[in-house]
Amino acid sequence: MQPPHPQSEREREFTEAGRTEAEIDAGGGPISAEEEEEIEDYQKLRPIAIYEVVRREGVEELGRPWRSLWWSGLAAGLSIGLSLTAQGTLHALLPDAPWRPLVASLGYTVGFLVVIMARQQLFTEVTLTAVLPVLAEPGRRVLGALTRNWAVVFLANMAGTLVFAAMLSLEGVLPPFVREGALAVSAHVVEREPLPGFLRAIFAGWMMALLVWLLPLAETARFWVIALVTYLIALFELSHVIAGSVELFLLMFTGRLGVLEGLGEHLLPWLVGNVLGGAALFSLLAYGQVRDEMAEGGG
Repeated sequence: MQPPHPQSEREREFTEAGRTEAEIDAGGGPISAEEEEEIEDYQKLRPIAIYEVVRREGVEELGRPWRSLWWSGLAAGLSIGLSLTAQGTLHALLPDAPWRPLVASLGYTVGFLVVIMARQQLFTEVTLTAVLPVLAEPGRRVLGALTRNWAVVFLANMAGTLVFAAMLSLEGVLPPFVREGALAVSAHVVEREPLPGFLRAIFAGWMMALLVWLLPLAETARFWVIALVTYLIALFELSHVIAGSVELFLLMFTGRLGVLEGLGEHLLPWLVGNVLGGAALFSLLAYGQVRDEMAEGGG
């Protein structure tokens, strides 16, 4: 009869800690039922689970009545104007120093925080959520629903930013330093040539889609995730078609930018770039990384 196998140093440590043999084999420690549930919840948020959360949100958005989309999109267009207002205020009140953009860019996050936390319809968000159902089950009906969703939300966003910019352009509505700061920020944005603006719009669309992808994981940190991603969009001077339209419309209303120049050389390239970055690039990457798992699961 062979003598019992001597315990290894690791096994003795586990035994002294009161752990069971099964726990030693599993390489883990004592786990309560509550902790086990938390672990399972975390494991569920694999890429395919995140994809499914975002896809179901997209299905819900595609099925909403157009009037609901319009009013929600209009509210988002008005709310996003707070980004330029807050950023312009910080720009005006801070000294002209190299570090000023580091602080002023914080103001850009305000409008996005309001829009996303309030669940208002923002075009650059639905470029991801509304596309995933189309990739999952392509067809004429769902493609028509996507077109309707994009058109209604985009036009509603534009109507909201147009109204906000008109109010901001009027002297005496807000303190002079707010208006002047917003004009200064806006003038800096339109200094970009169309091609660099287009390329930056692709990057901005990708980052907005990334934000949507991160939100299911964020839970109580949603505020900070939204603030971080949108802060980087401002700091990197990327082109966001909805927030940027407030700047364009403000310059048009004050006679500092022509309508054709603003729409043709800036707004249109930003729109196309945002769609390519969010709908084409990120959506295809998100779908590609879970496609095989969906096929294995019969999805």
